[in-house]
Amino acid sequence: MDTVLIAVFGCIAAALLFGYTNGFHDSANAIATSISTRALKPRVALGMAAIGNFIGAHLGAKVAKTVAEGIVSLPTGLDGLLIVMSGLLGAITWNFITWYFGLPTSSSHSLFGGIVGATMAGGWLIMGNANVWVLWHGIVEKIVLPTVISPLVGFALGFLVMIAVYWLFRRGRPDKLNRGFRHAQTASAAAMALGHGMQDAAKIIGVIVLALYVGGIQDDATHIPQWVYWVSAAVMAAGTYAGGWRIIKTMGRKIIDLGPPQGFAAETVASSVLYANTYLLGAPISTTHTITSAIMGVGSTGGKRAVRWGVARSIVIAWIITFPIAALVGALFYLPIQFIG
Repeated sequence: MDTVLIAVFGCIAAALLFGYTNGFHDSANAIATSISTRALKPRVALGMAAIGNFIGAHLGAKVAKTVAEGIVSLPTGLDGLLIVMSGLLGAITWNFITWYFGLPTSSSHSLFGGIVGATMAGGWLIMGNANVWVLWHGIVEKIVLPTVISPLVGFALGFLVMIAVYWLFRRGRPDKLNRGFRHAQTASAAAMALGHGMQDAAKIIGVIVLALYVGGIQDDATHIPQWVYWVSAAVMAAGTYAGGWRIIKTMGRKIIDLGPPQGFAAETVASSVLYANTYLLGAPISTTHTITSAIMGVGSTGGKRAVRWGVARSIVIAWIITFPIAALVGALFYLPIQFIG
């Protein structure tokens, strides 16, 4: 079998493994609040999240195209495929590390960081190849700016929506309100799961399309074969159903004390931000950043002590270091992998 074709298969396998780790790493995004408030039983919530991710994967083509052609420029053939492979291995490694410590970091930024780091290493080591570079304008426009803006928007909207909920239901009985919002959380969690699929499964699709293009399997860097939708959706759904319990506990219990109204408000805000970015901008934003910041915004309505800011600070630090560390790991993977060629 041709070496390039083997490398294409290797990249696809690595992308699907990343998708599986993304699923269990980020399952908390969709259902941590619903489990914490007892709106849904854990396995029911995970099953619903898996279905939402599977469906959402088929709706994120705009994001997938951004990932496939808007982040890096790679040479066709084996050199480019080895860079993609190294970036994916870097992202997978960082996902396992942050999952182990229960940190809700962005799998998306792990992916982008790993690929950027491997691309930079490849650009330095593949001498004379002018086709290897990072598209920094795309990084700034499609990743950096949404990374900064979406958590701020999530926090602000979470705060405002929770204030609105308090005002609208200020005369309601707490027991009846909690019961009602538990039912409402079924819909908000489903919306969040769908948004997660639209964003994160689309990134897996984008990387597979990038590998197909770099490997010469297809001539168009944005064409998405139907089978890519299905396999990406399937591994994301399987990973989600496996459940990343360490991170679910962090998001559902350690940031704020969530009740059903707070859970509903956070999920509604986060899913709205995800939909707006997917359809209006095609920006591959972090679902983790979005839901976590919405939870913080919702919690801050209870006063300064309602949010455990020490936990929040650790999470934000992990957000900041994810991209550069994943880039470093991706570059380190490339150093030995380059000799395959």
